[in-house]
Amino acid sequence: MNSRFIALRQRASRASVAVVAAALLGSGVTWGVMSADAPATAGQAAQVQAVRPPNVGAAAQSYAGVVKAVVPSVVTIRVEAKPRFSPTAGQDEDFFRRFFGDRFEGLPRNMPPPTRRGLGSGVIVSPDGNILTNHHVIDGAERVAVELADRRTLDATVVGFDPATDLALLKVDATGLAALPLGDSDRVEVGDVVLAVGNPLGVGQTVTMGIVSAKGRSTGIGDGSYEDFLQTDAAINQGNSGGALVNTSGELVGINSQILSPSGGNIGIGFAIPANMIRHVMNELRTEGRVRRGRLGVTIQPVTSELAESFGLKEVGGALVSSVERGSAAERAGLERGDVIVSFNRQRVENYNALRNRVAATAPGSEVAFLVVRDGSERTLTAKLDEAPASRAAGDQGPAEDRATLGIAVAPLTPELAAEAGLPRDARGLVVEEVRPDSRAAAAGVQRGDVIREVNRTPVDSVDGLRAAAERTTDRPVLLLLSRDGRDLFVPVR
Repeated sequence: MNSRFIALRQRASRASVAVVAAALLGSGVTWGVMSADAPATAGQAAQVQAVRPPNVGAAAQSYAGVVKAVVPSVVTIRVEAKPRFSPTAGQDEDFFRRFFGDRFEGLPRNMPPPTRRGLGSGVIVSPDGNILTNHHVIDGAERVAVELADRRTLDATVVGFDPATDLALLKVDATGLAALPLGDSDRVEVGDVVLAVGNPLGVGQTVTMGIVSAKGRSTGIGDGSYEDFLQTDAAINQGNSGGALVNTSGELVGINSQILSPSGGNIGIGFAIPANMIRHVMNELRTEGRVRRGRLGVTIQPVTSELAESFGLKEVGGALVSSVERGSAAERAGLERGDVIVSFNRQRVENYNALRNRVAATAPGSEVAFLVVRDGSERTLTAKLDEAPASRAAGDQGPAEDRATLGIAVAPLTPELAAEAGLPRDARGLVVEEVRPDSRAAAAGVQRGDVIREVNRTPVDSVDGLRAAAERTTDRPVLLLLSRDGRDLFVPVR
């Protein structure tokens, strides 16, 4: 079975199925220390000194003090949402058998599916009731309830959410809550001890321990490309979504979001959104209700060793510009296809994902400087950043997201894709790569593989064009001309 990334949401369809959880025992390492009342030779003392790592000693044998300080700030989040489908008699019987087991035979065939319920975790970030969690925990929820550590349950309102980073900010009507301080995730190092706190699989508040296994990870399954995960081997499972990843000082260094697993359970590869990204998104949601991001207007890709050799680079790193959008901040600054961006605002660009995140975290309208390598020589360019549309990356490979309007992900139509769709190789349009099940497009009948040729009777071949046309249409449905299975059809999307 292939490994897959999993957002740690516990869906209703899973909640009613018996879960067999595989427990993974991590091997612990005990660092030798001499007893205070035991005699030691000089050789023994030297040996102990040689194997003890920095900042590790008898005081690190228990984290009970940290746990006591952190636990009151971590909450359980329960959500309710409408069913996403209403099967008629005879349809989806296999699903209902899995859902209800043997009781299915005694249920009416036209009975509507039950209310969907989900479970996640959250972190109190201010005494007056602001709570952070993952966007996927509350996505589509009609009711959000927060269960505090003291067993009180409060209704929560959604202040704002940011699918691109999978973060959401909630608010409960309470004061004097225990808030968790945000740490500096840039200072976190691989090897640091961290604790994960949340409610995995609904068993109750749980604390696990591990280390930071890696930094700057990108999994590519979010609703956008602003990813800079801390990877950890602290055990996290479904239900841990939105829970806290803290350091041994009791500071929040990350929000647990995803796991990599072939089975759906923990295997020691988990991912948390770093605190510095959280801080930026949280402040924007609290003050603006949305996240404003800078945008350069380029498509970028990783620099491999072969590309570095081809472009005459001294080392592998930076971000290779594969296209520049017309009229963008990048074009105004003089950026060209084939440039390799190696520094942004005097900070070295390790890879294309780091550049994307730095641009996104910079306020629109800011003047920025970047160092590029062009034809083997370096030059410095300056740009005034544009503002990125919602759910749009500063520069991205793969399909661009249009969820802000219709709930679909699309990619430009290439000659190869046009041929597969039975269209002329020079046809223009957008291929639908994904349709969100609860979106307006899905309700209208848009399907994966459809080719969008026109929007409101106007040809379209870019995400910006699709989004702009949809957002301009406020008094009537958005009219799409689709090509599907060799035929054209108009589809109105309300």
